[in-house]
Amino acid sequence: MDSTLACSFFQFFTLVVTFSFTLPTSSATEFSVKEATVQDLQLAFQTKQLTSRQLVEFYLNQINIQNPVLKGVLEVNPDALAEADKADQERREKTPSSLSRLHGIPILVKDNIATKDKLNTTAGSFALLGSVVPRDAGVVTKLREAGAIILGKATLSEWSHFRTFGAPNGWSARGGLGKNPYTLGEPCGSSSGSAISVAANLVTLSLGTETDGSILCPSNMNSVVGIKPTVGLTSRAGVVPVSPRQDTVGPICRTVSDAAYVLETIAAIDTFNNATIEASKYIPKGGYAQFLKKNGLRGKRLGVVRHYYNFGNDTFMHETFKLHLNTLRQRGAVLVDNLKIDNIDEIISGQSEQIALKFEFKLSVNAYLKDLVASPVKSLADVIAFNKKHPKLL
Repeated sequence: MDSTLACSFFQFFTLVVTFSFTLPTSSATEFSVKEATVQDLQLAFQTKQLTSRQLVEFYLNQINIQNPVLKGVLEVNPDALAEADKADQERREKTPSSLSRLHGIPILVKDNIATKDKLNTTAGSFALLGSVVPRDAGVVTKLREAGAIILGKATLSEWSHFRTFGAPNGWSARGGLGKNPYTLGEPCGSSSGSAISVAANLVTLSLGTETDGSILCPSNMNSVVGIKPTVGLTSRAGVVPVSPRQDTVGPICRTVSDAAYVLETIAAIDTFNNATIEASKYIPKGGYAQFLKKNGLRGKRLGVVRHYYNFGNDTFMHETFKLHLNTLRQRGAVLVDNLKIDNIDEIISGQSEQIALKFEFKLSVNAYLKDLVASPVKSLADVIAFNKKHPKLL
């Protein structure tokens, strides 16, 4: 075995072995954090099999072991253990019914989502390192109110993959190149680290952002669940922008139920983002979790656009796709196969969107930088000049 193959094998073996770790408890049983859902964790909290501190310590250990290979986490919150201790204290003092589903649960947020704490918010760029945000992003405010623990910042494609289309998906100057935990290859972007981290059990939950595929593609590639909310359903205030017409913040998790819990936590009016006022009319009373049903697919019509699944009939991907379609049918879904979308080639390959985004990006980034309390750069022109001046940081 050559050195490259040996290294890859060792990395893969290390990842697999670390997943088998369990937390010893005072009871006769052991609770395994591996693949644990929010409901699993809350039950473990209530039955005193697990504390938030133990959970955070577990994830910090996993990040220490796996992140040098996967590069899904950019920074760890130095106050994460203190936040965990606070959650454990609140759990001892309050009734379970008074606490939210996300109380005491760690979450990673993409590094373009502002946190007013000791973490940086840089969109993966050294140009923004040391900048000071005026406040938490709107979605982070909601997470803190729910008692979630901000574990750290997830890596991403730098500037949400809008710095250059020539860079690999999942790469940033600060974070390096993220890797799919299943293949050690393409993780897709730009919310790559958010998907990598929940797939590899580096965290329970994560937030990503999307302008065009940046939640859905990494969720697909890393075999996790991503929800791209309608623009305005979740606040974009405090998010390093690309386009005010298209940017949205959404959950990336391991299960549909966990993603629903996160979505109903962050979907709300934010006075710093006017788009949320109109969209808030469509948030269901009682949240989204009420619609989680085991037989929820029964009778639902799902369109299948074959344009995206032209793998070739003799490929593994083709057989896998058939399997998934059969599973949907068995669960009661009605599939509308070979669905056609008018002008799909223009939608996928046309230049209209990119022309619009370039104008919107410049205006939006300049407005974001102007709102910062302090920053090494004050405009997009400053960012470009920084990159030219510091080529070794790129």
